[in-house]
Amino acid sequence: MSDYISRIAELKELLNKYNREYYVLDAPTVSDYEYDMLMKELEALEREHPELLDNDSPTLRVGGEAVKTFAEVTHEVPLQSLSNTYNTLEAADFIDSVKKDIPQCEFSVEYKIDGLSVSLRYENGVFVQGATRGNGIKGEDVTSNLRTVRSIPLRLTRPVSITVRGEVFMPKAAFSTLNALREAEGSPLFANPRNAAAGSLRQQDPKITAQRRLDIFVFNIQSSNEDIPQNHTDSLIYLEELGFKVIKPRLISKSHEFTQIAEEINVSRRALPFDIDGLVIKVNSLSAREILGTTSKAPRWAVAYKFPAEEVSTVLRDITLQVGRTGAITPVAELEPKEVSGSIISRATLHNEDYIRQKDIRIGDVVFIKKAGEVIPEIDRVDFSARKLELTPYEMPQICPACGEKTVREEDEAARYCINSACPAQIRRSLEHFASRNAMDIMGLGPSMCDKLVSAGLVNSIADLYTLTVDDILTLGEGVGQKSAENLISAVDESRKRGMERLLYALGIRHIGQVASRNIAIKAGSLDSLMDMGEDELSTIEDVGGIMAKSILSFFEDEKNRELISRLKGLGVDTLVHEKAPSGNLPLSGLTFVITGKLTSMTRGVLQKKLEALGGKASSSVSASTDYLILGADPGSKLAAAKKHGTKIITEDELPRFLGEEQHI
Repeated sequence: MSDYISRIAELKELLNKYNREYYVLDAPTVSDYEYDMLMKELEALEREHPELLDNDSPTLRVGGEAVKTFAEVTHEVPLQSLSNTYNTLEAADFIDSVKKDIPQCEFSVEYKIDGLSVSLRYENGVFVQGATRGNGIKGEDVTSNLRTVRSIPLRLTRPVSITVRGEVFMPKAAFSTLNALREAEGSPLFANPRNAAAGSLRQQDPKITAQRRLDIFVFNIQSSNEDIPQNHTDSLIYLEELGFKVIKPRLISKSHEFTQIAEEINVSRRALPFDIDGLVIKVNSLSAREILGTTSKAPRWAVAYKFPAEEVSTVLRDITLQVGRTGAITPVAELEPKEVSGSIISRATLHNEDYIRQKDIRIGDVVFIKKAGEVIPEIDRVDFSARKLELTPYEMPQICPACGEKTVREEDEAARYCINSACPAQIRRSLEHFASRNAMDIMGLGPSMCDKLVSAGLVNSIADLYTLTVDDILTLGEGVGQKSAENLISAVDESRKRGMERLLYALGIRHIGQVASRNIAIKAGSLDSLMDMGEDELSTIEDVGGIMAKSILSFFEDEKNRELISRLKGLGVDTLVHEKAPSGNLPLSGLTFVITGKLTSMTRGVLQKKLEALGGKASSSVSASTDYLILGADPGSKLAAAKKHGTKIITEDELPRFLGEEQHI
């Protein structure tokens, strides 16, 4: 047995080495044949001795067993998004404003890969979990799929426990090959490499992901049990030494240097083997980042610069209308298909009738289209020199295209609305939103099924979902089998338990998003309590302003909506909050904490959760209202700020006693 163990270890070491040389360093030292023979030998030994198969085996890269759903993962350190700039002047302003506060500051400039952000977690050097970014707080566990990405090391060069962040993408060559295969099969083509990468990463069968040839660049350390370099460029060298594939940055200190780099890369980017949609500017020093801090949504020490949108001319064939879940009617441009920034565009939003009037857009016009931020297609302007004399101004219809009822436009609103609550288009859209992943998360209830249920008259209100039976679903005919019907009913039943936080967002109240729904739910405790709140009380809730408060009041003043809530409760839908606010009598209630320096006993994310569980609040910067500074090794400027404000200081050694975790022997 010792011979088998020794040979398997040798084969794994060789194959991981050759894999890194080929996929990360782009410098292979053995032929494909030699690599394949070693892989076959390892596969045979692992089949003979399955007890010797470990998580770092190269044989796992071909894909494991398929899954039905992806488990939810809470990120230990949030995966924040970046603020965007859309021209070099805005980017230069960012650099100059930082230098006013930190004159000696340097910045790294690197490619903004057009892909999907993921976190990779390693324990003692072995890859144990990979997750999508999701909403930045919670993502999906796609470990099995990420194992198939050859440039992700399954074992690091030393046994460090670390979580890193990277961007998964599909190289242009792999995208061309994939679409050629799909065309030959008669399957729909992917619009661009990013969409292809997204679809591949969320495949329920990892074997399919393995065939898609995804790649990754790692660009950030989220947490580590080792001391890490104190500037970004050195941290990338550190990551590379561990075995990761990284983006090579360029270091600058002045704004005009960035302008030159941006212009240079904008010209040459089409020749890159992967898509980029901009550049990322980051403060290089980690201690300077601490000084600058973050907002609730994005760091203040980095911005994304988006390349100018590519512009293409085409013909506006028609204007169609879409009715949303709130009844808002949105005009949509139906265009002669053209390629823009790597995607075939045949439709573009026209926003509202004012937008059409201001730009004087007419059916039959030659128009210039672009992607706003290289994502959303829109009409930029009309080519008036090509306009035909017979074209007439466009007038929005006064009736709803879905139900034929009259539409209204309120004085302070840009959109026109259908106010018929029985409008099938509104019901369909409301149903899609209600079932979406961030709302009630009902698997199997996608746009196609929503359309079938509404068209068949089985669902005229979201409450009708909870009266459906398997037999009802089977009446929908072709494409709906016994198993899929049972799965859908099971998913609907499971959604009853989501709680008020999810339900409130799922109801689709105008202006009320996910974060506000959570804050409101925690404050109110139940939907019944929320319906009794007045505008003044609602306005005291974090992130809830006057417009949002009025929107909530308006929603619950409608008797139909109150009847809907009553019906949902009667059908067993949980309207109570699941996530409780910290109690006012908790040990740390009302206290604000700031953490600085390196912690050895736990990560910052873990410490922050412990503080919050005891009623405390973690902040990113020291101010006069900060109660305690938690001091780790090699603290930054926050220590000086704390001394200036007279803030109490707690060392890491004192934390167990302070948190009530001191062990008595």
